[in-house]
Amino acid sequence: MIGIICALSIEVEELTKLLSNKEENTYAKMKYISGTINGKEVVMTECGIGKVNAAMSTQVMIDHYSPDVIINSGIAGSVSRELKIGDIVISKDCVQHDFDGTQMGDPKGLIQYNDETRIDIPVNADVAQKLFEACRDIENTNVMLARIATGDIFVAEKAMRQSIADEFSAVACEMEGGAVAQVCYRNEVPCAVLRCISDDFDENDFMDFMEFRFLAADKSMVAIKNFLQLV
Repeated sequence: MIGIICALSIEVEELTKLLSNKEENTYAKMKYISGTINGKEVVMTECGIGKVNAAMSTQVMIDHYSPDVIINSGIAGSVSRELKIGDIVISKDCVQHDFDGTQMGDPKGLIQYNDETRIDIPVNADVAQKLFEACRDIENTNVMLARIATGDIFVAEKAMRQSIADEFSAVACEMEGGAVAQVCYRNEVPCAVLRCISDDFDENDFMDFMEFRFLAADKSMVAIKNFLQLV
């Protein structure tokens, strides 16, 4: 079974139209929709915005559905001048750019688990590569395999975008992917994150996000449909 976690309802709605044998269940007040797409078993949910929502929905999905793979799909802001609106980033890995223990002497982004510490949040390289391949035929779209930075902040200021790029070598910032990847990493569930750019490095206020999120969501859904044909 393939799990798909989206931050926006418009993404789930588009995928739901493709489902056969649809079934709905609610856990922790979140709706999980399962069924088949082109003969592949899938389960999907709208997690809501932010790291806690994303982590909660991921753990619930793992506990109740035991997916073989989880994809987190959505939109992001660019922190690289190489990425423009409508381009796509596939996670090479993720970081939490707002995880800050520097007052304790830790480097910014260092996550302390019970048994290890690390800044990078791994994803599954094979899943990421298949997602990358799924995006290759999308017209007028630059596709990049690179680091994605996650934080509970809507990053609009150019200075903060530049800081995230400089500190973490990330190319995109958003609010859920690193949390999904972290839960999958600790549960040993293969995972990757797909983000379509909704606001670029220079033009990055909230109205840009609102205007371009539908274009970005449409491209994300094309990528997911292509991915389902590859696995």
